Amino acid sequence: MIVFDLQCANGHRFEGWFEDSLAYQDQKERSLISCPVCNNNSVSKIPSTFAIKSSSGINKPSLVREDIEKIGSKIADFMDKNFDNVGCDFAKEALKIHYGASEPRNIRGVSTPEEEKTLKQEGVQFFKFPSSSSQSDTDPSDTDNFQ
Repeated sequence: MIVFDLQCANGHRFEGWFEDSLAYQDQKERSLISCPVCNNNSVSKIPSTFAIKSSSGINKPSLVREDIEKIGSKIADFMDKNFDNVGCDFAKEALKIHYGASEPRNIRGVSTPEEEKTLKQEGVQFFKFPSSSSQSDTDPSDTDNFQ
């Protein structure tokens, strides 16, 4: 038994199981293979993704705490320079931008769980980022939001 990754002419990807490569070719020539999404018979094999396990003897670079702190610092600097801090008005400003009442721009700030629920219901995309303040060490719910 062999498994091939297949794609129809409409771009839908799926896999097919065949007895061997000749069985695939025979079924393809007789238009017996069809896309499970759109039923298109114009199907071709595509490269499969696979992984190769490396031996344990190879040294892999690993991030050390200092590297992670440097990356975090660079992200925080970028956010400070490129996002307007709207503080506790994050949800209000995000909604204004979403509905065109304010100019689109990058904003950051904080919001309550209720405000975040409202933003999600309204279709406003945002993400939470752990706060860089020392308070975040004691309060895991203390996060900054970004849009």
